[in-house]
This record gives sequence, C-alpha cells and structure tokens, in this order.
Amino acid sequence: MTTDRKKYDAAFKIKAVELSNERSNITELARELGIRVSMLYKWRKDYDKFGAVSFPGNGIIKQTAEQKLISELEA
Repeated sequence: MTTDRKKYDAAFKIKAVELSNERSNITELARELGIRVSMLYKWRKDYDKFGAVSFPGNGIIKQTAEQKLISELEA
C-alpha cells in the first residue's frame, strides 16, 4: 500500500511560518493547517536560516547568498 506525499508550495509554507510567528499556540495552528507540528517547526528553522529562498522547489539546493556565490565561483 502506497500513500501519496503531500506537497506544499512555497507561498503556503511562508504564510504558515509567518502565522506561527504571530501566534503562541503552534500545535493548534498546525492542526488548523492540516500539517504536523514537526513540519511547521522545520519550516520555521529553514526560514530563519535561509530567509525567502528557504523553499526553492523539488531538487533545487537551498543556499545562502554566500554559499551561492562560492558555488558560482567554483563552477
């Protein structure tokens, strides 16, 4: 039996992170959004580290501006 993984677009993730920063009860917010609490915490951590480029898409590496510059110079 296989289950399909849910995919969330970047706009949904960013909005969820913004809402989680505004609200005090993250568990309730995750329940309202229909996602796991651990996923919401992971999105928050990624957003804090990488900012707006936190959710680039499937198969695209997340990089900070410095990391991107280094990889471009190496290429």
